[in-house]
Amino acid sequence: MYRMPMQCPICAGELLVERLTCSQCGTSLEGSFSLERLSRLSEEQWQFVELFLRCEGKLTRVQEELGISYPTARNRLHDVLHALGYEVEEEPAAETRQQLLDDLAEGKTTVRRVLQLLTRK
Repeated sequence: MYRMPMQCPICAGELLVERLTCSQCGTSLEGSFSLERLSRLSEEQWQFVELFLRCEGKLTRVQEELGISYPTARNRLHDVLHALGYEVEEEPAAETRQQLLDDLAEGKTTVRRVLQLLTRK
């Protein structure tokens, strides 16, 4: 049995399943069925997800297994999340962090707000 393609081989568009057949009794269902979110992942993204799960969700272990930097591992995780339709909040840049601390020192913001912005995931 062949592995199901995840994208159209011609235009990379979304594929719809139009027929499902039971492997045991041969019953068939016809219609237009969408694929689950996880089926949107490329082969490379699937391999990353499997490794991520084997590493119990620890990016430092993923980084070591793949021999890549932590930011690269994090970016690959973000790519998977984007492919699944989730938005990823980026960490504030160093300049933004410094600006937040400056604003705090000048009384323009509160400690609570700075902590929220710096620690949100």
